[in-house]
Amino acid sequence: MNTALSVLALLVALVALVLQLLPRFRRTENDLADVSDLPEDALGLRHEVAALRAEAASALKNIAVVRYDAFEGTGGQLSWSLALVDDYGTGTVLTSIHGRTEARTYAKSIEGWACDQPLSLQETEALAYARGR
Repeated sequence: MNTALSVLALLVALVALVLQLLPRFRRTENDLADVSDLPEDALGLRHEVAALRAEAASALKNIAVVRYDAFEGTGGQLSWSLALVDDYGTGTVLTSIHGRTEARTYAKSIEGWACDQPLSLQETEALAYARGR
């Protein structure tokens, strides 16, 4: 008896759902008349996509990290260099060098995929990974 009531309730719920969604799938003549303004909407969308692409190009989305042991006798690869760069090669390289008794952190500015200060081997490697090489 409980199973029959459960099945009946499920069927009633499915019918109610179909009746609720059915108007959304029907097309009327009014809906087809709205297609006439499609070129303006498409042009507006193209401009919006172009603006979003330009904005995304300056986002720090090229990211790479290189982990390593900075000193002999230390383990766990606790030192790291992190490159955070946009599509134009502008950003920063952060480096944290961990020793047995202390840790030091450095930041170097990147412009055009290059740095005014000398980069370590690991910083250069992180920048190359971030660039996709």
